[in-house]
Amino acid sequence: MMFGFFGLGSFAAVDQPELEVVHRRPAAGGERRVPPLLFIHGAYAGAWCWDEHFLPWFAEQGFDAYAVSLRGHGRSQGKESLHQSGIRDYVADVRQVVEGLESPPILVGHSMGGMVVQKYLEQYPAAAAVLMASVPPGGLSSSVMRLMTADPLLFAQISMVQGGARDLVDTENAGRAIFSDDLPADIRDAYGARMQSESQRALMDMTFMDLPRRWRMHLPPMLVLGAGRDALFSISETKRTARSYRADYQIYPEMAHAMMLETGWVLPAREIRDWVIAHSDRFGDQGL
Repeated sequence: MMFGFFGLGSFAAVDQPELEVVHRRPAAGGERRVPPLLFIHGAYAGAWCWDEHFLPWFAEQGFDAYAVSLRGHGRSQGKESLHQSGIRDYVADVRQVVEGLESPPILVGHSMGGMVVQKYLEQYPAAAAVLMASVPPGGLSSSVMRLMTADPLLFAQISMVQGGARDLVDTENAGRAIFSDDLPADIRDAYGARMQSESQRALMDMTFMDLPRRWRMHLPPMLVLGAGRDALFSISETKRTARSYRADYQIYPEMAHAMMLETGWVLPAREIRDWVIAHSDRFGDQGL
């Protein structure tokens, strides 16, 4: 594994923060002739969520695998101004990392990271894109309303995490938002302890202020993955996302929102691997 910061000296403009980038490379001689993978985390998380399973597994499968902590997340700079950071700032972070790679990557975004990928594609090309349990093009409004009316206790727990009242959070209850019941309690609690507040501005952007504009997008080959037990985004929303982008899609009925951390994480990992290999001839030279 390689760990580093994409910082001011080589990859960023003056106003860009240094970003935590975790990199796992395949063994010498085992590399696949496909673009690198760049994983983008969702709200409240960081690059660490990909390094639990996905990054080492994809490296073993011959992929050059990267994960970035967006500004204010993980070990990246920007925590002091987190709540002033919007989705467009996160897009700039992804662009900063992409410009430091040798070839255009396949972007893999989870939840909020899926929204970042959608907004990235308004400005820049990508070899391909994968949206996992992603915020849909229509934003968070329907999800927020559904939680408020159908599961107000769960909505309150998420609000406590956002408000920084971690001591009041019931991790078992809050965990229902993102994890399946079969995830051992000690592992769920360990993941929960690594969660953090999310930018209020970014949440507002995803609700109504800065939603994707499909007509401006550079649409590459795209795969959409959804979870049947996702408390945030329904199966019908996932299918609508796939239709919006004319994307391939797959639903995992027994999985919850945090697909890369679920006990069955290898199922979506295999789907991504097989899809990338099957469609590698469509990626072409997208340019940086």
